Amino acid sequence: MLKKLFITATCALVIAACAQSPTGRRQIMLFNDADLSKMGAQTFDSMKAEVPISKDAKTNNYVQCVANSLLAVTPENVRAQSWEIVVFESDQVNAFALPGGKIGVYTGLLKVAENKDQLAAVVGHEIGHVIAGHSNERLSTNQAIQTAMSLGDAGMKAYGVKYQQEIMALIGAGSQFGIVLPFSRAHESESDIIGLDLMARAGFEPRQAVNLWQNMAAQGSGGTPEFMSTHPAPDTRIRELREKLPEAMKTFNERKAASALPKCRL
Repeated sequence: MLKKLFITATCALVIAACAQSPTGRRQIMLFNDADLSKMGAQTFDSMKAEVPISKDAKTNNYVQCVANSLLAVTPENVRAQSWEIVVFESDQVNAFALPGGKIGVYTGLLKVAENKDQLAAVVGHEIGHVIAGHSNERLSTNQAIQTAMSLGDAGMKAYGVKYQQEIMALIGAGSQFGIVLPFSRAHESESDIIGLDLMARAGFEPRQAVNLWQNMAAQGSGGTPEFMSTHPAPDTRIRELREKLPEAMKTFNERKAASALPKCRL
């Protein structure tokens, strides 16, 4: 009986998996770009109303130089958007990119990203999330899980299955650790790969990505087991980046030989 319920719930996810990411991974995509762009713009406007925006011209020019250099080598559908790049005054060591052409960089990141190449590693990673449609996939996965759980709950009620609440709690935990968190880690790893490629093609030193994530790892506690985390463990992330470095360095060196490196300075 439970096997049939799990099959029914799983089918809802499989049927929805109708897209492919830039790295060849199957994706669930249920939302259209216009809706996602609207949500991204609303979120960004809310942040601009709540978080102070940097007025420092040098800082803004520096961040915009790095971001625009990366955007110049993105796919046409991404590059063609009218991108808004904002520097927020905050101690957060972070940056983000949203559907609809929005990039935010916190000034706290500039204290950890020691040079333009390390800043490019973070911004390239965030742009990678947009290129790969991770926001769409995350929202779609959550909706598909809710649909699957509703089907399972209805099925158990129809068949009079005992311990319905306990079983649904187990299914919920299983979807969290078996679907949601692995998807999140897959998104982060995929964005690292895309970001590294963007760095190299834009003329930023790819090896600095490893240095950057080492700096970022030093900022955190590192106490969460990887299987319970939305991000890969720092050692996993750094190892995966190093595996991709030879190809990225080849691309970077070609750009360097052509004297086409970005001149972004703070």
